[in-house]
Amino acid sequence: MESLVDGNHTTVTGFILLGLTEDPTLRVILFMVILCIYLVTISGNLSTIILIRISSQLRHPMFFLSHLALADIGYSSSVTPNIVNFLVERHTISYHGCAIQLGSVVFFGTVECFLLAAMAYDRFVAICNPLLYSTKIFTQVCNQLFSVAYVGGFLNASSFMISFFSLSFFGPNQVNHFFCDFAPLVKLSCSDVSIPAVVPSFNAGSIIVVTVFVIAVSYIYILITILKMRSTEGRHKAFSTCTSHLTAVTLFYGTITFIYVLPKSSYSTDQNKVVSVFYMVVIPMLNTLIYSLRNNEIKGALKRQLDRKIFS
Repeated sequence: MESLVDGNHTTVTGFILLGLTEDPTLRVILFMVILCIYLVTISGNLSTIILIRISSQLRHPMFFLSHLALADIGYSSSVTPNIVNFLVERHTISYHGCAIQLGSVVFFGTVECFLLAAMAYDRFVAICNPLLYSTKIFTQVCNQLFSVAYVGGFLNASSFMISFFSLSFFGPNQVNHFFCDFAPLVKLSCSDVSIPAVVPSFNAGSIIVVTVFVIAVSYIYILITILKMRSTEGRHKAFSTCTSHLTAVTLFYGTITFIYVLPKSSYSTDQNKVVSVFYMVVIPMLNTLIYSLRNNEIKGALKRQLDRKIFS
């Protein structure tokens, strides 16, 4: 990797990503598994988006899901091609390419946090205030929530990228990860990292706390409303509309809590990599399976579209 001489220092112009493993046999296995997961992620989430767009019955109740599928595609695509590439050969990435990848990962990850919180609010309105659910006012609120999600993602990604560009790299350029994660990059920096490390961490932590709070409050009210229902069938139906979202929330926030909340001393770098693969590669695939296999509206719309194609 090329470098530039700056006075008595050699400025790093790119990084070497060490990847997941040096074992050649394990590399081949991981290559096949991760490539298959990525293909399922792309095809499954694209199918979900297309199905929601062409089915008029799904357009209103499922528009949150179409945005979540889009975020999952972007999130997975930010890192998976890198993983597949360096499982074949040693992978290098330029300085600016590293910044773009970092920003992309943070953007789509933040958007997913906000969308999961918005979907919890959506379930709250559907169960606790069903008369408001189909009104234009609620549609306007949903559009505002989308704006918050994407603007929040942009601002959080910007804070990480600005912090990255404020760091100076003069020494080793080997990143002990499979993508340009912020924490390993901070370890390589030769400059003062007190402010560049704290600001993005504070922003990310605040977003996690706020979105978890919204999800928790929404489900507390949902639980209270369900317990007040006299009909067993009504309770079962209300619970069933929440199971897919609760599963997705548990998987996503459970893994990011392990990475970003638990003390670094409580787990190794290799464990960090494994969990990162799970929430950045596996979860985007699981989301589309969870929402398609456990959602009767999605399955019904797919069956109608297939019947229309077969008998047309």
